[in-house]
Amino acid sequence: MRVIILGSGGFISSEVEKILKLKNAKYLGLKRKNINLLKETSSYKLNKIIKKNDIILFIAAIAPAKNNHDLIINLKILKNVCNNIDYKKIKKIIYISSDAVYSDTKKKINEKSETIPTSIHGMMHLIRENYLRNIYNKKLCIVRPTLIYGSNDPHNSYGPNSFIRKYLNNENISLFGKGEERRDHVWVKDVANVIVEIIYNKFFGIINIATGKTISFYKIAKTINQLKQGNRKKIFFTKRNGPMPHNGLRKFDIKILKNKFKKLVPKRFEKVLTNIYSQYK
Repeated sequence: MRVIILGSGGFISSEVEKILKLKNAKYLGLKRKNINLLKETSSYKLNKIIKKNDIILFIAAIAPAKNNHDLIINLKILKNVCNNIDYKKIKKIIYISSDAVYSDTKKKINEKSETIPTSIHGMMHLIRENYLRNIYNKKLCIVRPTLIYGSNDPHNSYGPNSFIRKYLNNENISLFGKGEERRDHVWVKDVANVIVEIIYNKFFGIINIATGKTISFYKIAKTINQLKQGNRKKIFFTKRNGPMPHNGLRKFDIKILKNKFKKLVPKRFEKVLTNIYSQYK
């Protein structure tokens, strides 16, 4: 068995590769310098690279997709990836999607929840998912992680990543509104552990990766602010320019994750923080 990683060297894929290396697994990480998936010729190169019974980890994307240009670029990547990957040849294809595909709801989200995304990023992933489903069907696994944090996050996204960095840089933390919206957040290493288990497991279909617990952005900031006695920063509240994302709530039912990979259920933010904040330095 060999794993082909499309989108090697990224935030999530780098963690996956670390685990595969520790397992002495056979894998081939393909970065943009190895193969530019925006070029039509990349599909011919992929056809020559992929061998029988390879497992494809499809993580290559322009993310987050913020506008129509990003959407079109991501669909070009999809087309070039799929053009010459023979359904009969591969063992499995694992697509890393996002919880952004789900509709806003006050209910707990599970893998059968309504998928009418309100963002271009969510639309992009849903189109890709449906396209892959039509081609690879029973050989496809779709992974939908919720908000991911970790020291190597390249986007410095609002939440744990930017809050921890501000704290370590002796900067105050600024929240939108009162920071009252509640979300689920997962550590990138926990996400990578689940992905690697899916590689070795016979699991197919859709799976969400989340902790199953929500936490407000205010509590995240407050928890970070209590890391060291005497090193506390001010938490500022700023006026919102628009409505709260997802109407202020995004929670998950993770029964499938618990049933299939019980020992790998991601840890809550509060449990992870004391072990990882030093990695941001």
